[in-house]
Amino acid sequence: MPDKPATVAAYAAGASLAAITLFYVFGPNFTIDGDESSNDGRKKTIVGLNNPANDCFINSVLQALAGLGELRRYLIRELHRRELDGPEIYNLLPDPEDIPRGETPEKIRELQQGTITRALKEMLDRLNERPIYKKTISARPFIQALEYAFRTRISRNQQDAQEFLQIVAERLCDEYHAGVKARQRVQRLVEVEAPAGPGRPLQPVQDVDEEGGPRESTETGVRLDDGSEEGLTAIINTKLKEIDNEIGFPFEGQLESQIECTFCHYQYRPNQTSFVNLTLQVPQQSSATLSSCFDGLLKTEYIDDFKCDKCRLQHALELKKGEKVKTKSKTEVERLEREISMIQEALEIDPEQVLEGVTLPPSELAPKRRIARHMRITVFPKIIAIHLSRSIFDRSSSTKNAAKVSFPERLPLGGILTRKWYKLLGIVCHKGSHNSGHYESFRRNIVYPPFSTPDAFSSYAHSRSASQNPSAVPSPRIAAKMSLDLDSPTTSSPSMSSVSLSSPAQSTSTSTHTPSKTATQLTSPPAQSSPVSTSSPRVSFQSNRPISSASKLAASNPDGLPRSSTSPARLGKSLSRSSSANRTSMDPSSRSGSRFRRKRKHSDRWWRISDEKIKECKTSDVLGMQKEVYLLFYEMERPNSDGS
Repeated sequence: MPDKPATVAAYAAGASLAAITLFYVFGPNFTIDGDESSNDGRKKTIVGLNNPANDCFINSVLQALAGLGELRRYLIRELHRRELDGPEIYNLLPDPEDIPRGETPEKIRELQQGTITRALKEMLDRLNERPIYKKTISARPFIQALEYAFRTRISRNQQDAQEFLQIVAERLCDEYHAGVKARQRVQRLVEVEAPAGPGRPLQPVQDVDEEGGPRESTETGVRLDDGSEEGLTAIINTKLKEIDNEIGFPFEGQLESQIECTFCHYQYRPNQTSFVNLTLQVPQQSSATLSSCFDGLLKTEYIDDFKCDKCRLQHALELKKGEKVKTKSKTEVERLEREISMIQEALEIDPEQVLEGVTLPPSELAPKRRIARHMRITVFPKIIAIHLSRSIFDRSSSTKNAAKVSFPERLPLGGILTRKWYKLLGIVCHKGSHNSGHYESFRRNIVYPPFSTPDAFSSYAHSRSASQNPSAVPSPRIAAKMSLDLDSPTTSSPSMSSVSLSSPAQSTSTSTHTPSKTATQLTSPPAQSSPVSTSSPRVSFQSNRPISSASKLAASNPDGLPRSSTSPARLGKSLSRSSSANRTSMDPSSRSGSRFRRKRKHSDRWWRISDEKIKECKTSDVLGMQKEVYLLFYEMERPNSDGS
């Protein structure tokens, strides 16, 4: 076949041309990362971490912490608060008798200064950069700060991400409470050194109702009658104390355990303990759910052979009454009556108290009861870190539990009345056996806006319109042609005030968010050519959309009566739909809300981080890591969040 080489060459040329066409047509979909890429086609990514000495357990935890917005907000607020207070407050040590046993003055001073808080903020700030090209940094500065704080080196032989997270979280929590105690101690010193004098009487702040009488107020503070600055300072200090009590450390929660006797139904006083992360035991089965793991911690547990204090006192009371009936000595009867009276009083008030002067029967004779142990979360943290314990300890060795644990993207915690919703922001996975393996992290791809004043542009526009000396130069006429989606929902997002200055389209639309007077000046025709009264100015936008039939009918029929065969019901429905669409198009908040929701659709994108190797994935890929999941990071949703 003489024409076979020509045919092969023709097919090869056609295939090459098709490949080139596919690359240029579909190449941008694979190489450019949508909104996260620049206009020049260079793909954006996040900062990775070096792994010089088996540091994957450190890198995975730091990357997961870098994706927690509440943690970054806390670090910014805490360090800014310390800068405002000044270093003198946090360098002042407490009295020697107030220093806890085993603590040194140097450690107390470092806790008050917040050395690890500052080091972690600097580390997370570097990890939250958005570089254009691949960038890898080292976690060595933070590791050195941590090793200096504990005066020891971090071992790489027994590496555990949960232990590292526990050390960091507990240290941050200790620094937070040390800072609060330092501020309270300085406040007490100021109050002692500046007491109320003859010219400066201190009075409590009282609110006055409409009739002039005192009103109950939740605000507590003091004010000076002479109008000096100390009164304002005292009120500010009181408010700052309330802020410390309300905000707190975002990882810190509180568990409450209580014991109840199933025989006498006596409930012991609840025992409250704080936590910075929760450890849940993974059941030894092929698959489980996160809810079943929580059941192992929060479900009711029954314990046999428990000696209830109330049942023991009741048993002693019956024995004392029997001895009183049998004895004939007057002195012995008086003693038994006194002990019986004390036991009855203890049964009514507090069965757990120690009775002095009462001889109780030996504990071996006390009846054994079955008790129920309840555990519940009383203080829900803003960020809940969950550790799935996969260790199975045997007599000779320890192995890893490779059960699949399914976990949700939105986690409900609490009862019906105290329900809290949490959203998954990051996980840490472990691949390998119990003694060796590799850690990697998954982090939700969220670009947090700068923590600035909400509604900044609205406040600026309002201040401009309310200015006493407005500019005499008229604003230029801008013909803003928009393509408005009249069918978009009108529910505005509470976070729509976060405006991105890097988007030209947003800047153009933001300029229309001005008061009605200014917008009317920009788009309305001159007053002499307008037959419409100017008593109620309206905002008008020039749109390229055709006028609907209902709008044409309303414009040609000013009296509102139909001049065609259109029924009144159909006309009213059309006018209602048209007016609703016009309100939607005229409402700036609805456009901002819909635009913000369109940006939030990318929350399904995640970063999969293995030291310096970073690639993108989806939520389904993250939820599929059921066999390797080790740490979970959930952040509490705000009340006005839609949960998307």
